Amino acid sequence: MSPTQRLPFPYRPEADTVSDRLHSLQGALDWAAAAQAARPWVQAVRENPPPFWAMESLLKEYPISSAEGLALMRLAEALLRVPDAETAIALTADQLGRADFEGAGDGALARLSSSAIALSKKFLPDQADQTPGLVARLGARAVVAATLRAVQLLGRQFVLGQTIGEAMDEAAAARRRTGNLSFSYDMLGEGARTAADAQRYLASYQSAIKTIATQADSTGAVAQNDGISIKLSALHPRYEDAQRERVLAELVPRVWTLCEQAARANINLTIDAEEVERLEISLDVFEALAAQVAQAHPHWQGFGLALQAYQTRALELVAHVAGIARKYRLRFMCRLVKGAYWDAEIKHAQELGIPAYPVFTHKHHTDVSYLACARALLDAGDVIYPQFATHNAGTIAAILQMASRTFGPHVPPLRGSLPPEGAQPGLGQPGAGSGPGFELQRLHGMGEGIYREVLKNPLINCRVYAPVGQHRDLLAYLVRRLLENGANSSFVHQLADESVGMDELLVSPLRLDPLSSLPLPPDLYGPSRRNSLGLDLTVPAMRAPLLAALGSVNVPALTEATPAQAAAAVARAVAAAPAWSRTPVAHRAAILRSAADALETDLPRFCALLVREAFKTWGDTVAEVREAVDFLRYYANEAERIMRPVALPGPTGETNELRLTARGAWVAISPWNFPLAIFVGQVAAALATGNTVLAKPAEQTPGVALEAVKLLHAAGVPADALQLLHGPGETVGAALVAAPGVAGVVFTGSTQVAKRIQRALADKDGAIVPLIAETGGINAMLVDSTALPEQVVDAVVQSAFRSAGQRCSALRLLCVHVAIADSVIEMIRGAAKELVTGDPALMSTDLGPVIDAGAASGIRRQLDRLFSEAKVILAPADTDGNATNLIAPHAFEIDRIADMRAEIFGPVLHVVRWSGDPQAVIDQINALGYGLTLGIQTRIDSRALALAARAHVGDVYVNRNMIGAVVGVQPFGGEGLSGTGPKAGGPNYLVRFCAEQTLTINTTAAGGNVALLA
Repeated sequence: MSPTQRLPFPYRPEADTVSDRLHSLQGALDWAAAAQAARPWVQAVRENPPPFWAMESLLKEYPISSAEGLALMRLAEALLRVPDAETAIALTADQLGRADFEGAGDGALARLSSSAIALSKKFLPDQADQTPGLVARLGARAVVAATLRAVQLLGRQFVLGQTIGEAMDEAAAARRRTGNLSFSYDMLGEGARTAADAQRYLASYQSAIKTIATQADSTGAVAQNDGISIKLSALHPRYEDAQRERVLAELVPRVWTLCEQAARANINLTIDAEEVERLEISLDVFEALAAQVAQAHPHWQGFGLALQAYQTRALELVAHVAGIARKYRLRFMCRLVKGAYWDAEIKHAQELGIPAYPVFTHKHHTDVSYLACARALLDAGDVIYPQFATHNAGTIAAILQMASRTFGPHVPPLRGSLPPEGAQPGLGQPGAGSGPGFELQRLHGMGEGIYREVLKNPLINCRVYAPVGQHRDLLAYLVRRLLENGANSSFVHQLADESVGMDELLVSPLRLDPLSSLPLPPDLYGPSRRNSLGLDLTVPAMRAPLLAALGSVNVPALTEATPAQAAAAVARAVAAAPAWSRTPVAHRAAILRSAADALETDLPRFCALLVREAFKTWGDTVAEVREAVDFLRYYANEAERIMRPVALPGPTGETNELRLTARGAWVAISPWNFPLAIFVGQVAAALATGNTVLAKPAEQTPGVALEAVKLLHAAGVPADALQLLHGPGETVGAALVAAPGVAGVVFTGSTQVAKRIQRALADKDGAIVPLIAETGGINAMLVDSTALPEQVVDAVVQSAFRSAGQRCSALRLLCVHVAIADSVIEMIRGAAKELVTGDPALMSTDLGPVIDAGAASGIRRQLDRLFSEAKVILAPADTDGNATNLIAPHAFEIDRIADMRAEIFGPVLHVVRWSGDPQAVIDQINALGYGLTLGIQTRIDSRALALAARAHVGDVYVNRNMIGAVVGVQPFGGEGLSGTGPKAGGPNYLVRFCAEQTLTINTTAAGGNVALLA
């Protein structure tokens, strides 16, 4: 990982950044004049709209915000990749059935399509998984065939050509219509998940460059030629900051082969922008390549990269890239875009609990940033050839205005008229002395109407960003981008909506909103509960405290308690229970919140403890400390909520009130796989409700538990109200469970141990003692043929192998439809091979060792059985590596779901193929008897809901991974062999720790009810 950071801290206050950008634009731009210049373009587009098949027309007739537009996009995203007719029928029925196309619009496209769709729906089943009769089946197949054809036609609006040759033919035809066009071909959609993917994509890029070179002018300005855009994530399956050394060693040489090809052909090669967390490493790769360009091809001016204006660091990025250019005496081509991953960046920051967002939350703030970056790029014209990618007429006019001020009179006239008589070609046009000065860019299928007007000026150059590839491969990626670009607030959408007035459409973005348009990540859950603060491990300043803590932390040693000491501790807990239960719930809650704040402050030290004692990787440790913080705050709030008396209705002259009270002393037995989060969650729940706690941590991880208890005591929990007893479950745990006076047991661990505790409690004399048990499960994921394979593989690899498979919620059984099984299994095999197993203290490690030698030997015994009984999918030659108890990911294919005998608590995945009725698959999963987590991967919404309703499981996750339940958001717990409930981190959990009391007072005992007389 890079030891230094090239750019400023990415999570800065939005308002401060925008203020700086506005300041940089002072005196550089007259927006009123730019808007006036853009008006004729907009008016012309509205008076002469693009043809009805163009993207603007589609957005007008079927806005993406509508059910109809979303249904069409969902079909476009998924239908082409569905190989089996039954699923294609189900998907089409599901999506077309959820929208009212008859009332969608009154334009030509709407009238034509709504009639066809209305007729088509008559042949489709009413429900996605309903089996139609013979006539209906024949009709349904015809409907699907027609829908497929329609989606393929839609694909032509997104994809220039399915091969580079076809795309270049289309580009040539477009140039005959509009002479001042050039193209940048983008060959791919999704990134590589395997080494084989990366090699295949590399070959595709190499072939494309070779073909583009056949039509390139090898001696003219590089900006006159077509070029190529590449994604670094397509060329390396682990293109991420944690794998920096490997990326620089393996990825840079691959990209250099492409750079050399492009340089020899005199065409441009642009590295596309990707997610914020990859920006720093992309700059490492970019500078390494720039150094080689300077040595081997110093006169080539076609190397460049895309810059995203929606990032808060965009302006500093422009300066940094210009600095690299000056350092190596090069001139780069830089494409300025607004950004295509906005939703994903917002969600990622919220999930990480970062203090602020790395992107702007107001669209007009992104526009301000774009304009500020545009000015900076124009000012750096000596080392940067700016490429302005935008579909916004106001932005285009503003750029042309700023360019005229930067370059003087030798630029394209602002209004699109012909140049003054005798004027020389400007810096926006090939032919100027030093080559082109800048160009505009648009996406194929978008903004054609505006650019039809803008390009009436022959001095203005436009490059079309043109996706190339098979529709089934590209549409999924491009539709997701359209869903962001086609949002209601986008210029493209509003341009097509004539109800949006000209002044509103071209309103100035040059203004500051002081507050974020979204709650900041710490405020995600509202004013009553602050979200736990997290870290972005790709940022050196944020990971440095973790590494510093690792160097100084020591795992404390504990002496094991004896059964006699356990009995004495129970006596103290029972004695302390009345005083603690009488402590006002608000005071108990305040203590827990204070502990949460202290734990959040001490996050680096606790993370280091988890690495040392529990062998957790850094990402897992940060998530676990945050979960513990969330438990403390959530249960503090919940205790205050549920322990308020509830007035119940009754007859006159009487009051009835329901109250919850503490039960007494609870035994909390926690596991080693979450030695902080589950330990703190159990303890906090009992303490919040006024119970005292006898905490018995797993024998493998007592040090983390000790430090947590110290923190709670320091926050104000009395010593006798929370006592830690370390020792084996067979002695200390059993003594605590059997002790008289224990009012309840909360346990997380294996089903077998839970049953032993259950029997021990049943055999005790005295009161019936409640047991809250959360145990493991044979957790399954069902994948149908509509699912996107790359998303499936990401979810499977994370769910099955993260934390070395040592999560209660981890994926154990993957059920994948036969039609896509071969390709999905191969991709899983390749992706799992890329995982790094080793020392958890290294940021590059994906899987640390399993918890101890006993666990490792147990897993190996189960692996030996699978090697003899199942088909091997993935089995590393060296399963141990160089460290103790390391087990690399394994995967096996089995014949039947019923062949799953037991949970293997490690990085071991079972795969089974299925066909037919997906509900029958759920029935077979239910028959295993466990019921903790279930994953469903499908684009058929009604199917997902039906399968979730049929499953006997506690937590269902659709189209995502199955791990990482968030407190108060995804309450966690199962049924059957997976636990008793209620769910931890949910609104019903604390009630189980309480007794209920009803208080009835007859207010008429001393006379009548005077309230009736009022």
